[in-house]
Amino acid sequence: MINYVFYFLLLFSSYFSIAQQNTLKPIEVTDLLKIKTIGKPQISPDGLHVLFSVMEIKEDVDKKSDFVYITQLYLGELKEKTYRTLTSGKYAISSPSWSPDGRSILFSRDIGNKSQAYIINLNGGEPMALTSSSRGIINPVWSKDGQFVLYQERITMKEFLLDSLNNPSKLIPSWNIEKPKLDANVYARSSKANPNGNLQEVRAYLYQNEKDKKAKVINRLNFQEETTTTGEFPINLLFKISVDGSSKPVLINNPYDRWTDWEETSKGIIAIIPVDTLTHPDRVLDHKIVLYNRSNNQYSTLVEKKGFAYSNINLSPDGNWLTYVEISTSIVRNGTLKILNLANSAVIDVPMDRVITQVKWSENNESIYFTAQDHGGVPIFVYHLQSNKVKQITSEVDGVLGFDLKGDYLIYAKTCIDNPSELYVNDLLGKSESIFTNENTNWLAGKSISKPIKKSFVNKKGQRVEYWLMKPLNYQSGTQYPLVVDIHGGPTAMWGTGEASMWHEFQYYASKGMGVVYGNPRGSGGYGSEFLAANVKDWGAGPMSDVMQMTDLAVNEGWVDTTQLAITGGSYAGYLVTWMLGHTNRFKVACSQRGVYELSTFFGEGNAWRLNPRYFGGYPWEKTTRIILDRESPLTYVQNIKTPLIIFHGENDLRTGVIGSEMLYKSLKILGREVEYVRHPEASHEITRAGNNRQRIDQMLRTYEFFSRYLKLNEGK
Repeated sequence: MINYVFYFLLLFSSYFSIAQQNTLKPIEVTDLLKIKTIGKPQISPDGLHVLFSVMEIKEDVDKKSDFVYITQLYLGELKEKTYRTLTSGKYAISSPSWSPDGRSILFSRDIGNKSQAYIINLNGGEPMALTSSSRGIINPVWSKDGQFVLYQERITMKEFLLDSLNNPSKLIPSWNIEKPKLDANVYARSSKANPNGNLQEVRAYLYQNEKDKKAKVINRLNFQEETTTTGEFPINLLFKISVDGSSKPVLINNPYDRWTDWEETSKGIIAIIPVDTLTHPDRVLDHKIVLYNRSNNQYSTLVEKKGFAYSNINLSPDGNWLTYVEISTSIVRNGTLKILNLANSAVIDVPMDRVITQVKWSENNESIYFTAQDHGGVPIFVYHLQSNKVKQITSEVDGVLGFDLKGDYLIYAKTCIDNPSELYVNDLLGKSESIFTNENTNWLAGKSISKPIKKSFVNKKGQRVEYWLMKPLNYQSGTQYPLVVDIHGGPTAMWGTGEASMWHEFQYYASKGMGVVYGNPRGSGGYGSEFLAANVKDWGAGPMSDVMQMTDLAVNEGWVDTTQLAITGGSYAGYLVTWMLGHTNRFKVACSQRGVYELSTFFGEGNAWRLNPRYFGGYPWEKTTRIILDRESPLTYVQNIKTPLIIFHGENDLRTGVIGSEMLYKSLKILGREVEYVRHPEASHEITRAGNNRQRIDQMLRTYEFFSRYLKLNEGK
């Protein structure tokens, strides 16, 4: 009788599972618009509440059939696990933080193109505007005593020279502005603009043309921004304003000193500044950590080391310790997380050879918690100063996007296999995780998800390479399916189940009846400095070998149709896709997005041009380097490309530049190959991650449609 009951329950369970699966719907392309992203949480000073943001995509009320990103502020009750919105409307918020007494919240709100600082009181009432800057403000933070707010305004060097309010003594930068035969005084002098006047009046006229956008005069090295070129040099003015409105904003420092990060302390302000104060900042890669004494405008050096820069400074609660990340300015390696004893200048190296993404001190000053890319996930780790040991707290499968801790609470936003973003609560040991929000959980309840399986192999260099394999949705044993090989960019990026940006794309491919394989070939982050640097002077052949090996292993699973292989990738992966097409005909169809295709051209047109000397040892005019650049450029092998290819590039993408993609397309067109070229107007390099949402959908659909011309797709049915 017991056996009959058991088999009945087993049969009923299986039937219920199949029935439930049949009612679930696949991920659709427009589900991209449903995904909400939880921002970094912050626990209130009393430990009772949590502050966090939620970014969602909504229809643009001003542009029909378009969509915009809107970020709003949320407040949660930790014990009750409830939460509510604090802000609303069409204007997005950013940079939220608690006041030291926990009674108010500071944030910036984007109104048009000019963001202002606002304060909202938890006792009720509407947010109060604290600033009214004509330029807009960025990065507002509370002073330690809560009586003031510090914020920055971005201004050009030329504008500051003529700013009689904030620069009444007409300070000029100590560094060379690199304008041949002239120094910064040429802009500090006030003259009437007259094309027929004397030399100073002619210069004033020419400068007026620059201000009126009739000319761009470029003297700086880093003149390429993300979407446009500029001859202007931006600087940030740091202001301090009283919360009660009793005083006007006061400029804190000389903006020519170029603080890249700073932290307020009882003894002054700890900041990161360039080492060389006489050379143009575009040419100075080395930085140092200093203590700024505002009373005498003097700096004292805390940390300086030739060949290094610094980031992520973080002061301990008692003010006695400082964490920071030390980064090599010349070689490919991970940054090193370090702890400085401010009393005796002793430095501790945290034993963690990974990319550190966030650091937070424990309340007792004895430990630091941090997140780091590791084997496809981004877990939280804890380092104890006394034991000099690192311990992992959260799952290596998931990716923590931001976290905070106080009392017994560890709270974090994370991405995981089943959900691209939610907020979770845990204890400090990571033993009692529970979900806090349901921003994506509800709509995902009716969706069917393909589960990636982690696998690995040892490559020809003896390194272990990890990859993930996803079966098509509604996979049936005995049937063969197309396979999409998806490669990441960087080249130092890391993919895995802890990577949020690709969640929707991978699921969409699976829903269309394709298997997906993705992984981390040599040169990827998350596996230590030796693995990270394994593609130096070898961007093509070595990484291709790893990608082909994971492809072959996926094929060996038995369900992949070897005549139905597709490959895609963006940025560095656009480079690698095209390199591979010039060295193999294994793929039926391919897609290359915003890639680099000729390395000498990339040096000139991309703002990421420093990858050239860092990875290839020099510049295009140097004979030995030019040989390497030509050898490693996909365009060198363009005549070998026979695979049908669709090429994407944002019209305003200056990260990699557009000329290389035009060269690739034109070459293939002249060779008579099957190629299609898509340019998205006004799009930047970030088109598929943070770009216009119609263009994001457009690119995904065009990729799928192009693949469908060559692959036999059953769309998961």
